[in-house]
Amino acid sequence: MSSGNRVSQAVAASLFAALGLSGPAVAAVATGNLGVQIQITAECRVVTADLLNFGPHGLLVANIDANSAITIQCTNGTPFTVGLGPGAGAGATIAVRKMTGPGGATVNYTLYKEATYTQIWGNTVPAELLAGTGTGANQSIPVYGRVTAQTTPAVGQYNDTVAIEVTY
Repeated sequence: MSSGNRVSQAVAASLFAALGLSGPAVAAVATGNLGVQIQITAECRVVTADLLNFGPHGLLVANIDANSAITIQCTNGTPFTVGLGPGAGAGATIAVRKMTGPGGATVNYTLYKEATYTQIWGNTVPAELLAGTGTGANQSIPVYGRVTAQTTPAVGQYNDTVAIEVTY
């Protein structure tokens, strides 16, 4: 190598060093793979339960029908059943639930799985349960209620709370 080349290389190296630069670097690259996983398990939840409101009425001399909805969410493909308890009214059964009002007076009502008001919705035998399969999204399930003709109790508001049981 000539002395001119050595001088040029020395000058270039000094210039790179003065500017804070280094010569070309050689980088090594190593590769690999990262595994990613999730295990989805069967699960259901009650998202909402709308109020079943029979509205204001005077004498209970004819059937009063109303409907509402329960929204549930279950993992896709998960079979489920929905049962409704007898309610909190004293002496309530699946067939005759009781809304309680002033002085412990009650108004009888029944819950059904369908709009023809023939299939009582309960939680004790398979025929009373509503069966379905989860989609992974929210599923709205209608609830049909009926207050039958009965002796009209005192004026006031009557309420009940019914437990919802989703089995999967």
